Amino acid sequence: MKNNYKKILFLVGAFGAFSSNADTLSIDKNELLGKWNLYAESIKLDGEKKAITVEWDFHNDGVLMTKSTDSVGRTKEMVIPVKYSVENGVLKKQSTPGREKYDDCKAVEKDGANLVLNCSNLFFFLKKL
Repeated sequence: MKNNYKKILFLVGAFGAFSSNADTLSIDKNELLGKWNLYAESIKLDGEKKAITVEWDFHNDGVLMTKSTDSVGRTKEMVIPVKYSVENGVLKKQSTPGREKYDDCKAVEKDGANLVLNCSNLFFFLKKL
């Protein structure tokens, strides 16, 4: 009976490790450069998407300019620069301006001008402008 549990645990662990590596795609800094429309976010990859209006502009000097538009708020438009880098195929994006805390963002889908990133358990859906 113990051997069956060990086999099951081994298979579950091997499958989990194998599938997590298979779901991540490598990011190249050159393919990020330029403007992207961040049009939706979701807790799950295949879950309900919340529509948002944000533009990400990746500069070659390691600065990501984020421009968000709020049609119902007091601030119609807000522009915030944050630091970023690409290390080992993973986007490392400053989580809060002025703080040296970074989110790891892994590409889970890339298709031409479309990109889906998983950053701190939140999925961002982007389209190259």
